[in-house]
Amino acid sequence: MIFLEIKLNKREAKKLKSKTTIINSAIKLFGTKGLKDTSIADIMQDADLGIGTFYNYFQSKDELLNNLLTQIAFDIRQYFVKLTNENTSQAQILEAIVIYSAKVLDHNRFILPLFMRAVDKSALTVQHHSLMQKPLPFKDLFDEIIQSGQANGEFRTDIPAEIITEMFHSLFQTASFSSLPIKYQDNIRYKLNLILTGIKTR
Repeated sequence: MIFLEIKLNKREAKKLKSKTTIINSAIKLFGTKGLKDTSIADIMQDADLGIGTFYNYFQSKDELLNNLLTQIAFDIRQYFVKLTNENTSQAQILEAIVIYSAKVLDHNRFILPLFMRAVDKSALTVQHHSLMQKPLPFKDLFDEIIQSGQANGEFRTDIPAEIITEMFHSLFQTASFSSLPIKYQDNIRYKLNLILTGIKTR
């Protein structure tokens, strides 16, 4: 029985390694060639795996992209949990989450349009994890932080939390389309400081 369990663990480890290799190859090619010009065959060639192996994990390129979106949202949520455990103020948490998100998106620029579309539709939902009681849409994360900040007196209450959330989401979009000679993350930092100054009570 122990022998079979060890064999199963090795098999699971191999499957995880193959899936990770596919995802990493996809990220690399999406970043260099673009989403449209990257085929499943390209991904599997870069991963040095047979095309059939792709379909052991994903039904299509779209499903792989959704997997990436979900992972990004989950990573951001995990970072939020870490910050809340450090007894940080809501203003500091909000600033850290925006900067962290900007860094992740800057390093994966190909996914930004899909990310923003998913957020706009509240479709970017983090899958169940032991850290969370239920799946959480990405928008709700910002609402949660802002509402907590309003409740404890850190943020103004004369502006609805949903409006403030929209302002923060617009940071990512406007920075991505900006024609200014300013780096993406720096662009977001400047605008972030303006918004935080405007919503803080002190």
